[in-house]
Amino acid sequence: MSAAAIARRGDPVESIDTPALVVDLDAMERNLATMAAFARQHRVRLRPHAKMHKSAAIARLQMAAGAVGVCVQKTSEAEALAAAGVGDIYISNEVIDRAKLERVAALAAGVRLAIAVDSLVGVERLAAAMARTGQAIDVFVEVDVGHGRCGVAPAAAGELAQQVVAHAPPEGGLRFAGLQAYHGAAQHVRSVAEREAAAHHAAAQARAAQAAIGALGIACPLVTGAGTGTFAFDVASGVWGELQAGSYLFMDRDYADNDVASAAPRFEHALFVKSRVVSRGAAHAVIDAGHKSHAIDSGPPRLWQRRGTWANGGDEHGIVRPEAGGDASTLPALGDTVWLVPGHCDPTVNLHDRYVVVRGGLATGVVEAVWPIEARGCVA
Repeated sequence: MSAAAIARRGDPVESIDTPALVVDLDAMERNLATMAAFARQHRVRLRPHAKMHKSAAIARLQMAAGAVGVCVQKTSEAEALAAAGVGDIYISNEVIDRAKLERVAALAAGVRLAIAVDSLVGVERLAAAMARTGQAIDVFVEVDVGHGRCGVAPAAAGELAQQVVAHAPPEGGLRFAGLQAYHGAAQHVRSVAEREAAAHHAAAQARAAQAAIGALGIACPLVTGAGTGTFAFDVASGVWGELQAGSYLFMDRDYADNDVASAAPRFEHALFVKSRVVSRGAAHAVIDAGHKSHAIDSGPPRLWQRRGTWANGGDEHGIVRPEAGGDASTLPALGDTVWLVPGHCDPTVNLHDRYVVVRGGLATGVVEAVWPIEARGCVA
């Protein structure tokens, strides 16, 4: 379906075809300003994760508000955003495949580029690819600070940093830029106390990695990482100099379920799936947004400003039922609009080709723009 068929600039919200991925621009701009102000106040760099929104238009807004650049997780995401004009990109992930590393090296010719490594093989292959192009790239050594996914043990960070430095310019193309330290599992721990404890553990691990690097006489310019669930704790530790939080901009249902720390700013829901009731039963309503329209890996969406619960009706349908103790009189009627707050924003975005951007609220606003999601489907 063409963008014009979904919505056009100036159209009322009600006319947006369903299902559609809709951004409440007023709420998103408030979230954008809030995080930018937090970073300025605490004198840390902000490099939000564009794997969340996959949009060059949004990346440019973030950088205009003070972000130094954006993060991505995939080579193809970096290529898509660079082609759309984003000029400072960090691939905060390991790339081992030689063909992909050739693409990374080629990309470094046109944008400021950084990448993470966690193995000697990764360093050597990256260095070989960069040598063939004569380009340079910033390199972060990833350390496992508690997630148990990628990253070396803190004690091994010095040795790996030493290998990066061995390929420094002018002879080599690798610039040691610091540490990648991200505790993904801590982001969705619900209680403040448990999330803070996980963040403190991550800080201790990052400090140990810094010490291992310093013991070899190597300066560690920066520790980058943090996320929407822990950034306030990470800043308070004094370890992180750059924040990679991304989901704050849209605030999906899962992040909103976290208890909010007193030192952390509040963010609003800004991403929605617009759906419509297409069938009614005696005790349920059927909407046209199934799990092809929004991701349910982190649980179901939440109905926005409407009573009821969503249940999975399959690829193309959602089932809306009364809340516990409610009755069918609370359900939407045939043809009614039902707004959903996605359970997980990142994979929800990856299901759509474009955002319909609304100014003036979901009830009476109008379409301000339709933005392409340039990095949609970029998983390689």
